Amino acid sequence: MDRTAEMLAFVRTVETGGFTAAARDMGLTPSALSKLVGRLEDRLGVRLLTRSTRRQQMTAEGEAFFNRVRPILAAIDEAEAEVAEAGRHPRGLLRLHCGSAFGMHQLTPAIPRFLEAYPDVELELTINDQLPGIASDHFDLIVRIGALDDSSLIARRICNVQRVICAAPAYLERYGTPQTPDDLQQHNCLWITSLPALRRWPFDTDDGVRVVHISGNVVANNTETVLQLALAGVGITRLTDVVAGEALRRGDLVPILTDWHHVEPVPLHATYPSGRHVAPKVRAMIDFLVENFGHAPWRLAATGK
Repeated sequence: MDRTAEMLAFVRTVETGGFTAAARDMGLTPSALSKLVGRLEDRLGVRLLTRSTRRQQMTAEGEAFFNRVRPILAAIDEAEAEVAEAGRHPRGLLRLHCGSAFGMHQLTPAIPRFLEAYPDVELELTINDQLPGIASDHFDLIVRIGALDDSSLIARRICNVQRVICAAPAYLERYGTPQTPDDLQQHNCLWITSLPALRRWPFDTDDGVRVVHISGNVVANNTETVLQLALAGVGITRLTDVVAGEALRRGDLVPILTDWHHVEPVPLHATYPSGRHVAPKVRAMIDFLVENFGHAPWRLAATGK
């Protein structure tokens, strides 16, 4: 039994002054609308309207019921309109997880532009290098660097990031600039302990890709610390251009071994679990990321790639 339809038929009859006008308003025949009102009266056990040939008048019970039901129906209309509007326009809380490299050096400076474009969206940012379990419902969107190994993900590629071997001019002035991969054995090299694979630097040779295992007198467990050490002239490092791009543009870091370095482009994706409706706020952020970072604005022609 559709109680809402019965109540709506009654309210529209009162508002329009009769069954004919109310039926036209609701897209029904007058007899169908009259039956709805009749079922409502039968269910309540009271007469709501007095019928005449020209007009329907409310009884005392009908007036009391009308005054209670009309705001309820208006609230339903308002709720439906609000939800429908939210389904068309980005709004609400967006929980986003991002690794520290892209999050700190690229995403965070761009956030004011996103908020200006979408003032009804609130952001909850989590920026760290511990990738959350993709089954978690806590995050609406996860931005991650690297190959995807989970087929349950829906992913939108933002761009490819590249790694750059670089050092501060002060370090190169003091210790010289390596000309070949073998020269690195005579230099202090910085690497990230949390990513041990990045201690092996690949180079293109006539015989294919050759890997050099670098070493140095200081290491750190995160990208930001290694960047600061390199800027301070402690040693040579290999970082993504997402992190090093600004320092390279300023000349605070200098790319080296560009003719030898095997760049290994690494994809940057925006991901979310499959089977989930993509809310407008999520779609807005994905489109924003692609529009602002799809062309890798941090990239330097000086990398030679």
